[in-house]
Amino acid sequence: MALSFIASVASVGVGFVPFYCVYRLMAMAIDGTLSWEGSTFWLVLAAAAYVASKLLFGASTLLSHVSAYTILASLREDFVRKLMKASLGTVQGKSIGSVKSVFVDRIENIEPPLAHMIPELGGSLVLAAGLAVWLVAIDWRVALACLASVPVGLLVFASSLKGFNAKYAAYMAESSHVNSVIVEYIEGIQVVKAFNQASDSYEKYAGAVRAFKDFTMQWFRSTWVTMNFMSSIMPTTLLGVLPAGIALYLGGSLAPADFAMCVILALAIVDPIMRFTAFVNDVKSMEYAVADAAEFLGLPELPETARSALVEGSAVELDGVCFSYDAGEEVIHDVSLSVPQGSFTALVGPSGSGKSTLARLIARHWDADAGSVKIGGADVRDMPLDQLSGLVSFVAQDNYLFDVSIRENIRLGRPGASDGEVAFAAAAACCDEFVQRLPRGYDTPVGEAGSALSGGERQRISIARAILKDAPVIVLDEATAFTDPESEDKIQRSIARLSEGKTLVVIAHRLSTVTGADQIAVVDDGRIAATGTHESLLASCPLYTRMWAAHVGAHDWAAGSKPAGPETAEARHAVSKTEGGRR
Repeated sequence: MALSFIASVASVGVGFVPFYCVYRLMAMAIDGTLSWEGSTFWLVLAAAAYVASKLLFGASTLLSHVSAYTILASLREDFVRKLMKASLGTVQGKSIGSVKSVFVDRIENIEPPLAHMIPELGGSLVLAAGLAVWLVAIDWRVALACLASVPVGLLVFASSLKGFNAKYAAYMAESSHVNSVIVEYIEGIQVVKAFNQASDSYEKYAGAVRAFKDFTMQWFRSTWVTMNFMSSIMPTTLLGVLPAGIALYLGGSLAPADFAMCVILALAIVDPIMRFTAFVNDVKSMEYAVADAAEFLGLPELPETARSALVEGSAVELDGVCFSYDAGEEVIHDVSLSVPQGSFTALVGPSGSGKSTLARLIARHWDADAGSVKIGGADVRDMPLDQLSGLVSFVAQDNYLFDVSIRENIRLGRPGASDGEVAFAAAAACCDEFVQRLPRGYDTPVGEAGSALSGGERQRISIARAILKDAPVIVLDEATAFTDPESEDKIQRSIARLSEGKTLVVIAHRLSTVTGADQIAVVDDGRIAATGTHESLLASCPLYTRMWAAHVGAHDWAAGSKPAGPETAEARHAVSKTEGGRR
């Protein structure tokens, strides 16, 4: 950028040479000494200086664009690194519209000022100052006459900027709102169509667009008079130069060649001054872009140590864990839980009880406010995120698939894996059955967010990804919650392959899938209400008994038979009442 500015100033400096050459030619013409022999040198010098000026300006523009896009790339890389190092809660607290706006639009708005304003405006100011000094050197009175209209134009321009900051802030707020509404409308188009809400949802979308248009047009109309007035006054340098120059020429104080040169310089000084006013909006846009980018780049990061922790085994230990979202009301209260190495532990409980939060604390998507989460005897906060990532595989209800091939989606589990290793993991996750039916097999693109596949197929790919990763601790967040019975059976077989020899923590939606767990922890209102095996909990934990009765009743109802017995009906009523109260 510094070299770009230097090249821009050099371009301006060399750009003065043709003006001087014209001045010498005019002087010879007025004196009657103009000839081809005498003018050739000045013509060649003017042409050479003109070419050199354009080459220097081209170099300045090239350097400024290289600098600008390097800065943009660096900002976006820093942006993504920040999202990776910030807690998941912090990242998910931002709307998709605001993230997209900053990542795509705001950062892109930094490019025009960087690529154009700094070199071009710098050169323009130097050019304007140089022309003004040249006019003063010829005759200070002509210089004053030339610049007489400039202060008036700047005063008009300044008046048009009254309330500019407040209006620009409102403009950016309207822009962010319409951006979020557009993203929401496009992302929710399936729901809009499914529930026949096209007219209402479209009206919200169209209303936001109209409001943005109306605000922008109203702002533009309020500045049309002053901006046009300023644009009419600023270029009128000749209104002062011509009468002043004629008077001085007739009075014998100004030579003809100098008078002609003053006219040329008066015309040349307009462009750099007008450029200055044109860049005001770019400066404000860059200010907001930098502020928005700085807000994201300033998000708090999860503290990370550089030194690897000593991990002995894969046992998981939660000790006195308390947690709240964004310093709000505490949702996890003094939870302690031991998950022995190689064991199968299930977390069950009513919706909203804190099961998923506990699972995500193990993977350190957030940090506990109090207490500790340990893997292999080492606190997860005392190990680098890369080391923790290698220890834990987290499979959610609907893991995200990227718009690449099935093979590449599975390979995300271990980027250096061979095709054979990918195929082995896929077979272990029961992916072969549906992949073989696809025309391009494992090279078939999965579509945006895996849209070309069913929910069960997407889930099996995510499990294959986890099998390929081969982490010693597996956390499954209701991996079969939304699958059909056939897919559930295949996913259960995939999970069995995935968890062989691993420490397994499962958040269970269907209790029947975890009856064989080594221990079941019943989570209620952010606390561990009870732990034990399926049989012992049925005998000792009323909440688990009611949940089991409700689960069995739901299964019987789905199978077409009415649940029998007052105990089942009572249990179902109790669960319904409890969950209704929580909601």
